[in-house]
Order: sequence, then structure tokens, then C-alpha cells
Amino acid sequence: MLSYTGGLVIFAALLHATWNAILHGNRDRFVSMTWMSIAIATISAAVVLVTPFPPAAAWPYIVASGLVHIVYNVSLIYAYRRGDLAEAYPIARGSSPVLVAFGAALFAGERIGAVHGLGIAMVSGGIVALALQGRHVSRANALAALLTGATIAVYTVIDGVGVRLSGGDALAYTAWMFLFYWLMPLIFIAVRGPGALWSSLRAAPMDVGTSLCGGAVSIAAYGIVIWAMQLGAMGVVSALRETSVVFAVLIGRVFLRERVSANRLIACFVIAAGAICIGT
Repeated sequence: MLSYTGGLVIFAALLHATWNAILHGNRDRFVSMTWMSIAIATISAAVVLVTPFPPAAAWPYIVASGLVHIVYNVSLIYAYRRGDLAEAYPIARGSSPVLVAFGAALFAGERIGAVHGLGIAMVSGGIVALALQGRHVSRANALAALLTGATIAVYTVIDGVGVRLSGGDALAYTAWMFLFYWLMPLIFIAVRGPGALWSSLRAAPMDVGTSLCGGAVSIAAYGIVIWAMQLGAMGVVSALRETSVVFAVLIGRVFLRERVSANRLIACFVIAAGAICIGT
């Protein structure tokens, strides 16, 4: 599990950090997430035309995951409004392996051993360190990011169980689940009106373009994760994916010109190391 598949999941972590950086770097993150969702849903609509229809047993999970993903999208937008990428992303992503490990143990019978417990402690310690350092890291910021982490854990456990009931077709499962992303433009139109979405094409065409690219990157990143959860334990895959916190901090520093203190960088590496422990 930790060779070829593990390498792909780590690559997915890099992709995941990349599209989050695109989202955070755009001026209007609600607009950006909406265009990302349009790209994701459009690609998914094309894929469902050439893949088998998922088995009946997988459908409750497809529907549940699709709806939770919409909650996640809204939560992520809110988290990024309240904190910078190097702050919000590690807390959101770092908290999810802890919750996934417990959720997988509860709903899929995956055991939490001593090394996993150590990883949970390291991840939790890293999150506390991130939340407490710096005057600008408020309780509200930390709570917003933790809410995002909770939604990540929920949909990861749902998809970990659901893809195993999909008859071995992770691609079809992923595509049908991501069709629910058509709800995001509907939510955007309900909040801002139909003209606001199209006006963004004229006002910020570059942001729209990067958002569409980010959507394509996003579906590839999570598609790899869903595929990998057919082959390995949810806690393992989730933990490897959350090494993306390191990529996110580096991207935030290099491309978004965010300040990254030594303490924050150390805390992110502790989170990543703890995630790896969970995945052993």
C-alpha cells in the first residue's frame, strides 16, 4: 500500500495543496469556488456518460458525500476569509486524520494501534501549536478551520465505505458524487443573483481561468484518494494525503508571499509527521 499507491496519494496531496492555493489566492473565493465547482461538475458529467452506473448499495454514500462536499466548500470559503493559507489549511487538513482514524474505527472496524495513537497525539499537538502562536491566530479562525476539518473527515469516511460498495469502479463513484457540485452555482446565484457569476468573467477573467484549472486539479486529487481507499485503510490514505499541509505552507510562502514563522513551519512538519505515523 505504501509504495506505488502511497506515492500517488502523496502526489494527490501536492495537487490538493495546489488547488487550495489557487482558491486562497483569488480575490473573491466564493466566485472562485463556484467556477471550480462548475469545472468539476462538467468533467464529472462527461465521465458518467462512459462509466457504468454505480450499484444500488453505493448510492446512499454517493448522495451523502456529495451533500457533505457542498458543506465543505462553503466552510472552506469561510475559513479562508478568516485566516491565511498557512494558518487555515494546516488546521483544517491536520485535524481530519484524527477524526478519520476514529470514524474508520467506529464504522469500518479499522484498528488504532500504538503508532497510530502517537500520530494522533502529534497531529493534535501540531494543531494546538498552530492555533496558539501569533496574535492574529484567533479562536474564531481556529474554529472555522476545525469545522472544515470535520467535514473533510465526514466525507472521507463516507467515501471510504462507499467506494468499497461501488463494484470496484472508483471512477464512476467519484464522477457521480461530484455531480452534486452543480449545487454550488445554484447557491451562488441564490446569494448574489444570476448576473454576478457572469460579470466575474469580465471583471476577473484570469481568476476565473485559474479557478477552472483548480477544479480540474481538485477532481484529479480527490479521485486518486477515492481510488486508493479501495486498496488501503481509510486512516492510512487520509494520513498520507494530509502531508499536503507541508506543500500548502511552501506554496503560501513562495507564491502568495505569506509570512511563515519558524514555529509555524515546525508545527506543520509535526502535523505531517503525525499524519505519517497514522498511516503506518
